[in-house]
This record gives sequence, C-alpha cells and structure tokens, in this order.
Amino acid sequence: MTPSQTLYLLLDLALILGLARVLGAAARALGQPAVIGEIIAGVLLGPTLLGAHLAGTLFPAEVRPLLSALAGVGLALFMFAVGLEIDLGVLRGGGRVTLWATAFSTLLPLALGAALAWLLADSHRRGPLPAFVLFFAVAMAATAFPVLARIIADRGLTHTRIGTTALTCAAITDLLVWILLAVAAAVATGKHLDWRLVLLVPYVALMITVVRPLLRKASELSRRKKAQGTESGGSGESMNVLVLVLVGLLLSSACTEWLGLHYIFGAFLFGTVIPRDGDRTLRDGALQRMEPLSRLLLLPVYFVMAGLKVDLSQLDLADLGTLTAILVVAMAGKLLGAYLGARLGGFGSRPAAALGALLNTRGLTELVVLGVGLELGLLDGTLYSLMVVMAVTTTALAGPLLNRILPAAGKSGTMAGQSAPAGSCAGDGSAREAVPVAVK
Repeated sequence: MTPSQTLYLLLDLALILGLARVLGAAARALGQPAVIGEIIAGVLLGPTLLGAHLAGTLFPAEVRPLLSALAGVGLALFMFAVGLEIDLGVLRGGGRVTLWATAFSTLLPLALGAALAWLLADSHRRGPLPAFVLFFAVAMAATAFPVLARIIADRGLTHTRIGTTALTCAAITDLLVWILLAVAAAVATGKHLDWRLVLLVPYVALMITVVRPLLRKASELSRRKKAQGTESGGSGESMNVLVLVLVGLLLSSACTEWLGLHYIFGAFLFGTVIPRDGDRTLRDGALQRMEPLSRLLLLPVYFVMAGLKVDLSQLDLADLGTLTAILVVAMAGKLLGAYLGARLGGFGSRPAAALGALLNTRGLTELVVLGVGLELGLLDGTLYSLMVVMAVTTTALAGPLLNRILPAAGKSGTMAGQSAPAGSCAGDGSAREAVPVAVK
C-alpha cells in the first residue's frame, strides 16, 4: 500500500466504526435492532446524502478494494456464524404448524417475487433472465435468522411456541435460500456447465463424513488437555482450536469460490458441520472469540461498503412506484404466507399474525443476498438501492407490528391461552436460548 492508501484506510475505518456505533446505539434506543442504524450509517456516507464527489473523496477508489477485502472477511465470519446458529436438527419433528408456516412463508414470497421480477425485467434486468427471476424471488423469500433470534430474545419469546416456531421456520427458510442463491449464482455466471460443479456433491460429503468427525475429535482432545493442564495451558489449547476453525473456515470458503460458487457458501457450510452434540466447547468458543472482531469492525465495514452503492438521490416517480410494488410484494408474501400456514397448522389468529411479523424481518441476510446479486451483475444500481430500502423497512417494522399484534405480551412473551402445549416445539431442543453472534 502507498502512504496515501494507508492514511485513508485508517481514517475511513475510524469514521466507519464511530458512525456505525453511534447510529447503532440510536437504533437500539428507539427499540430497533442495531443493524438498522448501521445500515443507515452506510447509506449516509454514500452518494445519497453526500453526493458522488464527496463520497468519492471520503472513500477514494484506490482505498475501496482494501475496505471491500475487509468486508469480505467479515461476511465470511458472519456466514460462518449463521451456519453455526442453524441447527439441522430442526428439520426433524418440527410439528404441523412449522411445516405449514415454513412452506407458505417460503413458497408464496418466491412465487410473488418471481412474478414481480418478470414485470421488472425489461427495465432493471441484468444478466440471464432465468437467473434474474430466480435471484429476485430468493431475495423476497429471505428471512434474517440472526436478526430474528435477537428480536425474539430481547422480547422474551425464546421459550414460547411463537418464538421457537419462528426460529425453526427461519432456519429452514434460510437453508433453502442459500441453496437457491447458489443455483442462481451458477446460472448467472454460466458455471452450471463448468465441470468443477460436479465436485460440489463429494465436497459436501467430505465435509460431513470427514471434517465434522475430525472437528469433534479436536474438541474432545482440547477439552481433555484443558482439564489436565494449567489455566495458561488451557488458554493456549483453546487458541489452537480456534486457529483450526479459522483455517477450516477460510479453506472451505476458498473451495466453494473455486468450484464456481460464492465464497459465502463455503463459510456457511463449514458453520453447519461444526459439531453440536455433546460438548459445546468448540462451537461456543468459536462464537465468543470471533464475535468482537466481526461485530465491532468487519461487519460495519460491510454495511458502509453496501451503503456506498446505494443512491436514492436520483429516484423519480417510476422508481417510487417500483419501490411500492417491492414493499407490497415483500410484506404480503411473508405476512400472508406465514399467517395462512400458521392458521392451517393450528395457530390462533393473533399468534399467526405475530409469526408473520417476525418472519418478515430481513436485516443483514437480505443485504448479503443483494450484495451477491450486485456482484454477479444481476441488479442495476437503482434496483439494488430500492431493495436495500425494502430490507431496512421490513426489519424496522417488526417491532411495531409485534406491539400492535401482541399488546398484552409481557416479558415472558406469552398471551392468555398461547402457552406451548405438550409435545410442541417449545419444549424441545429447538427452544434453546438464541445466541446472537456477529449479527444484529
């Protein structure tokens, strides 16, 4: 790096951290997730408020690749944390309400999103039409599992039937979203014809049958050494395991990037194969040690880099009409889909509506999806900006909607007659305390 690049990099990082922290705290004070304030911080530092010239002065073109590299590492850590938080055990025995709510809250947004994509294709499409339609549908179906976990925990809903059902639905939906996004990425880049994608199946099998058992053995060995050794020796052994996890995370990300997919899928996959059964030292240790670096430094950089690409200053009436259509489709798909599915599964009217409000939360997950779409050339700048507004709006509405739907909910998050019945998911392993790590 040149001295000028070093200077601007340090100054930009200080500006990003300071503003993101202040606006994140302001959002929390208003009862919103911190991610709302941090996304707004990125937008405020972009051309929307400052104009292209001033934004380019604050973040020179020669420094942005350096910031993007840091943001990429932060994104990999975030996706790893998402993979850790998604327990594949929720796919078994989720119950009737979970099945119906997940199906409707995923399929209806996909269908409505695909229909809207066809209407917007002539004016906003980039790349192959099938990839654009699939990507847009996926963007409408996304639910921010990490943000949702934080909202549920903050409102005392973690051990209620509504909370556990929402977390289970979001986990399954997110898993489907990442799979479909990988397909869209392959179609967009033409990699569906690349011979390397044939290696994806054996790669996943290798991660499950070889890497996962090795990580379990490493965790058990570390635990035994810590029990036998001194406190300082135990700390050093924990660091060795953490380095092992970081190396595996980076290698997995590199592998999926080489296979023709995005590196975030490798990070996500590595998170899902971390052992959860038995001792939780490996999982919890990775979360606790990676969280400060990701949450305090790298993710705010990602927010700002995403915000620098948002320009709302040039919107016209046609664009506002498009934004309205996006918001209507996004909210109708999740709210109506989850409501209908929950009602079919046996929920009452208010709990079903509350479930829809929770699953309508998009947050950082939506930003990741949109960032991939922009990187793949599937979105133009205007549509990307409008979709970011949708992500912020739907996340910000989660709290007010819940307050309207469940006005009698106290700290326990329950309503009269809505405690979890015997045999429901509220009493099983899916009702574990949510751990919001490196997420907002």
